[in-house]
Amino acid sequence: MSQTNVLILRAAGTNCDLETQHAWELAGARAERVHLRRLIEQPRLLDEYQIVTLPGGFSYGDDIAAGRIFAAQLQRHLIEQLRAFIDADKLVLGICNGFQILVRAGLLPNPQRVEGAEPEGGNGAVCTVTDNDPPGFQDRWVTLFAHDSPCVFTEPNRIYEMPIAHGEGRVVFSNGKSLERIIEDGQNALCYVPPGVPPDEAVTMANEITWLGGRDKSPTGAASYNPNGSHADIAGLCDPTGRVLGLMPHPERFVTRTQHPSWTSQPKREAGDGLAMFQQAVKYFQ
Repeated sequence: MSQTNVLILRAAGTNCDLETQHAWELAGARAERVHLRRLIEQPRLLDEYQIVTLPGGFSYGDDIAAGRIFAAQLQRHLIEQLRAFIDADKLVLGICNGFQILVRAGLLPNPQRVEGAEPEGGNGAVCTVTDNDPPGFQDRWVTLFAHDSPCVFTEPNRIYEMPIAHGEGRVVFSNGKSLERIIEDGQNALCYVPPGVPPDEAVTMANEITWLGGRDKSPTGAASYNPNGSHADIAGLCDPTGRVLGLMPHPERFVTRTQHPSWTSQPKREAGDGLAMFQQAVKYFQ
């Protein structure tokens, strides 16, 4: 059985690449950290890998907007190579800053076009990832529900716990039709749910999800379990193939059970929930 090779793409300001490499290696893959400039100079390096990962951090200081400069580099130099990489039945994962980059580079959500869904201007952008609502940096644990979606990285109807750390994590859609199409196609791979919610209740909540997202509003307007005000409580999006996933929570920060703040009261947990996402991806190639 051949080993799965993972390219972790980093740049100035990336700060979660080592943790991400450790997570992939725990999942059984061989992971290598490669600087963006090196890949731009040698795009054929992509041929050596089955998975590309864009890790978290503050690439280029998040100047202008989070991930925008990194995304511009991808668009200018590597977009066709990355699209060919995905078309070759390979995978792309973007975590936090990596999610912001994938959206701004146009690799997510990449919806099938429907009349009235594309905004004026013709740039194809139907959503963005912007400042949290209410504003402020959120650094805490959240509970996630994985929809029954085409996403390769998730297990349908599973509940995950993971940490978040971001100030620009709000997924916002240009109009209701765009969001409706994303939900119809199952591209809303992960959503925020209240802690302790049973899976069957999470399924019901997912089916009742609303345009603005979030129930049980706090006085500030955000849902207590939705840390950033994302439309439809979206925490992660996949593309129509399910082979590209971007998410704001950090799975690489919960790969061992002792990384959970309540690990001493959860002796039955064998590993962190985040590890399962990396294992699912490796399993895809086996």
